[in-house]
Amino acid sequence: MGLQNRNISQPAHTEIRNRGNGVSTFLSGVAVLLSTLALGCSGYVAYEVFTLRQTLNVSNTVSSTIPTQVPSPTATTSPQATVSPSPASATTSAISAGQFVQPAFGKKAEVELLSAKRIKDPETGNRDVVNLQMRIRRLATDGVVDGDIISVASTTARNPETSVTYKGVAINRSTGSVSLFQVRPQASADAYIWLRVPDGVNNLDIFVPDTAAFKNVPISN
Repeated sequence: MGLQNRNISQPAHTEIRNRGNGVSTFLSGVAVLLSTLALGCSGYVAYEVFTLRQTLNVSNTVSSTIPTQVPSPTATTSPQATVSPSPASATTSAISAGQFVQPAFGKKAEVELLSAKRIKDPETGNRDVVNLQMRIRRLATDGVVDGDIISVASTTARNPETSVTYKGVAINRSTGSVSLFQVRPQASADAYIWLRVPDGVNNLDIFVPDTAAFKNVPISN
């Protein structure tokens, strides 16, 4: 009977001992896991500290190598002198309205110069032609006869500096003649003539037949 009781109690002691070994194994595993986590955390912290030091070292190096910028001196521009037009260029301005008006045939009519512009000769290509345009206005209401004719084709010009006279290019390069008798009172007729004037001449004295002279007329280009 006593032997049977011993044999029955032996498995109970074996089960308790096996349970103790299982708990010890679990605790050992937990300890190993905690040690591994602690080692990993310490390594990560060390890496972050190392990275922070490298960043600080690079920042210090860059800041120490950047030279101090010195502001460049501001360039000052000296005022430019105003260039006044020379007398030669000033005389090449266009004729303004009413600037050159002279009586013709006494007080029967008046002649107004509209423009004196230098052009190129279409045949030679030279700029030795001045296209002179004028307006002939009849003023008289009576006393005008058939012989009151202004021969525009006979208009001449003169160099005021050298007194050289210039004539028309050709008869077909002008209006020809204007008869006051055929123009109504207070009406006008436009006319033109091409004058052969050498290039470089900027002013002319103009002589229209039976009309007072026009002095120092500018040539426009």
